[in-house]
Amino acid sequence: MAGSKPKIAIVGAGMGGLAAAATLRQVGIDVNVYEQAPKFARIGAGIQMLPNSSRVLRGIGVLEKLQKVAFEPYSHLNRVWDTGEIKRELPMPESLYGAPFLCMHRADLHEALYSVLPPEIVHLDKKLVGLDQTKGGVTLSFADGTKADADAVIGADGVHSLVRDIVVGPDKPIHKGRIAYRAVFDASLMNGGEIQASRTKWWGVDRHIVIYYTAADRSSLYFVTSVPEPADWLTSESWSAKGDVKELRSAYEGFHPEVQMVLNACPDCHKWAILEREPLPRWSDGRVVLLGDACHPMTPYMAQGAATSIEDAAVLARCLAGVDNDGIEGAFRRYEANRKPRTSRIQAISSANTWMSGGNEDTSWLYGYDAWNVPLVGENDMALAG
Repeated sequence: MAGSKPKIAIVGAGMGGLAAAATLRQVGIDVNVYEQAPKFARIGAGIQMLPNSSRVLRGIGVLEKLQKVAFEPYSHLNRVWDTGEIKRELPMPESLYGAPFLCMHRADLHEALYSVLPPEIVHLDKKLVGLDQTKGGVTLSFADGTKADADAVIGADGVHSLVRDIVVGPDKPIHKGRIAYRAVFDASLMNGGEIQASRTKWWGVDRHIVIYYTAADRSSLYFVTSVPEPADWLTSESWSAKGDVKELRSAYEGFHPEVQMVLNACPDCHKWAILEREPLPRWSDGRVVLLGDACHPMTPYMAQGAATSIEDAAVLARCLAGVDNDGIEGAFRRYEANRKPRTSRIQAISSANTWMSGGNEDTSWLYGYDAWNVPLVGENDMALAG
C-alpha cells in the first residue's frame, strides 16, 4: 500500500539473512524470513569476524555475547609454509579499528543473530520455488504448496541463489581448479600441543592453510585450506562432502611442524570445490534485491564472505529507513550503488589470493569500514559509484 511501511520477505536464514532481518527491524520494517532447511544444524566450520563486520554486530546488539565465547586473536599473522618466517603480521587490538577481531564457530554467530529475532518470524522448511512480482508486491511460492505475500523480497539465499536466477538469469560458477578442506575439532587431540595465539595463514607455493582457535578458552580449533585439484572433482559447493584425512596430510607434507601437529590431530574433515562467479550486472529487479553470497560470492581467502553480507544488511537498512512502499525500488538501487564498488573490489582481491601476503598494503579501507556511518551516495549519484 502506497505511503505505508513496507513488509519485506527475506529468503535465506544464513548470516546475511538473519543480519538483514535484525537491521531492518531496527528501522521499523516488518520482516519474515523463509529458510529451506527443516532445522538449523551446527555445521562444523569456523568463521572470522574482522572489525568491519564485528562493528555491525555491535550495532545489532550481539557483539558482547559473542565476545564471551569467541577467541580474540592477537594478530592477523602470515607465515612462510616451511620455515615459519613471518611474511606480515598485523596486531589487531580492538583499539586499532574500534572493533574487535573475533574467531568463532559459525553456529555461535548464527545463534547470536537468531537470538535477537522473534522466533515466529523465521519460517523453516520453506524451499522457494518461484516469485511472482506485480506492481505493488511479490508473491513467494514454496515447495510445500504454500504462498506468502510481501511488498518486497531480499534474496539472501547464498551461492546457489534461486532469487539470483530470477533476477539476472542462471549463471554458471567458475572452477579454477582449487578445492578446500576444513575441520573443527577438540584442541585436546593435540595432546598438550598449542598453536599460536594469532589467526595464522601459512603460505605455500601453490597452496595455503589458515588455522585458528574458535573458542575463548581455546578448547577447539579450526583450519581451512586451498589446494589445487582437477576441476572435474566436484561440481557443487556442497559443504557436506567428506574428505580423506590421509590425502589432506599428504597435501601438506613438508609444511611447518605446527601445521603437521594440527593435521595429525585432526580426526576427520570435509572437502568442497572453491567455485567463483563474476560480479553481477545488477542486484535488483523491481521489488526484488539480492544480498551477500547471492550477489557477490567470495573465495574464502580474505574471510569476507559473511562479513560483507553483514555489511550489506546495515547499508540496506539505512537505505530503506523512512522509505514507504513507493520508494522501495529506488532504495534498492541506492543500496546497490553504495555496496557494489566495495564488494567487487573485495571479490577481485580475494580471487587473486594476495591479501596480506607481504609488503605493507593499506588495510584501513577494508577493516576500518563502518557500514553504519559511511557516507551514502544518493540514487541520483549512482554513476559516481561506478
